Amino acid sequence: MLRRDFLKALGCVPLICTAPDLAIAASPTGQYQNLLILIEFKGGNDGLNMAIPYADDAYYALRPRIAIPRDQVVQLDERTGLHPALQTMLPLWQAGELAVVQGIGYPDPNMSHFRAIEIWDTASASNEYLQQGWLSRTFAQFPPPQSYIAEGVSIGSADLGPLAGGARAIILNNADQFSRQAKLADDALIRSGNAALAHILKVENDIQHAASHLSGHYTFTTEFPKTTFGNAIHTASEIIANQSGVAVVRISLNGFDTHTNQQPTQARLLKEFADGVVALKAALTELNRWDSSLLMTYSEFGRRPQDNAGNGTDHGTTAPHFIIGGKVKGGLYGKPPALQQLENGNLTYGVDFRSLYSTIHEKWWRLPASSIPGGHFSNLNIIRT
Repeated sequence: MLRRDFLKALGCVPLICTAPDLAIAASPTGQYQNLLILIEFKGGNDGLNMAIPYADDAYYALRPRIAIPRDQVVQLDERTGLHPALQTMLPLWQAGELAVVQGIGYPDPNMSHFRAIEIWDTASASNEYLQQGWLSRTFAQFPPPQSYIAEGVSIGSADLGPLAGGARAIILNNADQFSRQAKLADDALIRSGNAALAHILKVENDIQHAASHLSGHYTFTTEFPKTTFGNAIHTASEIIANQSGVAVVRISLNGFDTHTNQQPTQARLLKEFADGVVALKAALTELNRWDSSLLMTYSEFGRRPQDNAGNGTDHGTTAPHFIIGGKVKGGLYGKPPALQQLENGNLTYGVDFRSLYSTIHEKWWRLPASSIPGGHFSNLNIIRT
């Protein structure tokens, strides 16, 4: 029985550990006290109805069924606004802590869910197949401190995404549940007496070590939303409250594959996201971590500009994404959607998604961008120093 199978048999979530010698050498070390929080819009979020070009008549012409009425848009400037479900994020914009980067994509985009998220997770080119996530490669070259409970924690997804392929990373949904399950795994091993399972004892010890540090038991004054995403934000906040440290927290918000009846579904998801982010800022402020935390959204692709007969949208290419935090230079960046210059009915990109990763490397963690494949990608001037 494989280790991961054994853990699943116990109902325990897997801990993926790097080989010990992976974390020996590299230099320089990153400024991993600067926390990265990735929020994945799983399914391909419709960016045109999130950061809305409300002053462009083409937007309403292309979307007679699902366009957001101009008088409902949360206006950021004279031509771009937010979906009304994101109203609670307006104070972040007004405080200069929300950057909206438009037109994010890559050459020869792939609109398969599986392949597109693989490209995003590995930072590969469209025709390049890599086994390690971009964060796993980063941590292999520039390891976070060994004292950290993990290099990364993934919440709300069964996969490790950019942490796959080597990072010391944990998948979990609830820190206390993880601790209880880790104890069950250990007890089962002790009782088994099965030599064939001995090789996983070290892994179980690592699980126990991580579990013993995961339950923050921090009493927040912040009220977390009573939603699935709100619970994920609460769990993330508990992990961040722990003094042992973690370099990355990834949270997945599922359900953005809106081929039909998009409006109510996306509105609900964006409201969950916005309320969760507001709570997360409050929690990070309580922990004095707001200025040392950077939130970034991502998704495998955007949606087509033209709505479909099912009151939804189909798989597309580029999308805008949010960068949020106390050190963020708020504002609009990137390439606004050129709705009258579509290629095969889709938007063209203006910012390669790997520029976001390069910016995190160089401007947030103070690392060289050398582990981002495919050459050098320009940094975005979105972080205050």
